[in-house]
Amino acid sequence: MFRYTWRTAILEVVMICVGLIFLFPIYVLVSLAFKATGDQSSTLAPPLQPTFDNFVQAWEQGNLDAALLNSAIVTVISVAIVVVLAASAAYPLSRVGARWSKLTYLLFLAGLLLPVQLGMLPLYQTIRDLGLLGTLAGVILVNVGTSMPFSIFLYAGFLRALPADFEEAAALDGASPFRTFWSVVFPLVKPITGTVVILNAVATWNEFLVPLLYLSGSEQKTITVAVYGFVGQYGAQWNLIFAGIVISILPVLIAYFFMQRYIVQGFAGGLKG
Repeated sequence: MFRYTWRTAILEVVMICVGLIFLFPIYVLVSLAFKATGDQSSTLAPPLQPTFDNFVQAWEQGNLDAALLNSAIVTVISVAIVVVLAASAAYPLSRVGARWSKLTYLLFLAGLLLPVQLGMLPLYQTIRDLGLLGTLAGVILVNVGTSMPFSIFLYAGFLRALPADFEEAAALDGASPFRTFWSVVFPLVKPITGTVVILNAVATWNEFLVPLLYLSGSEQKTITVAVYGFVGQYGAQWNLIFAGIVISILPVLIAYFFMQRYIVQGFAGGLKG
């Protein structure tokens, strides 16, 4: 039988305090988003007259409907390409014991050590020469490239811990390596695929520097760049900024609530692997 002791009480108090610490920034964010422009009350105080005008103005002035659509397109396509390419690359790198395989894997891991900012200028010039500057395709290409090293690292670690019995059975039945991977191996790496999707989707949706740089001069904007548009040279429309941030968070929260069980299972399974 479970006994409620003073240690349990202390643990509950600590957990409640930690929860309040995490909820505090959310409270400030939502509170400021609902405050009227002329509300001069303290930042920590709740809004005296809550208003939805901030959300309406942010939606209309920032053209957030198009920005949300662009972010969704970039996120979905980038994550799909990363999953296909990273899983396909990690499979031979984890199964082939040749020297070239190990060297190639180390080259991919080098991408984890080098900061993205180091290659920003040559990467920008490459995207410009390809004619992809100011397009969503250029942003997707950069996101895929920067996400590949860590995704390959996750897939390769999971595949090395995966027994090769099913693959050998498929080879005995005459399946080609390509068919073996997509029909046998890829379904088995579903847990780590969930982890890769979650981590890359959140990172891509919240990405700011890449779309700001590669969509400069274009009318297309992602949600983070659109919210940044409320920051002017001589001031910032803070009420619209916080309202825009709340709007940008909502799609991720809605997706999480609908897919909570699958997200937790995928992330836990990926960590076990």
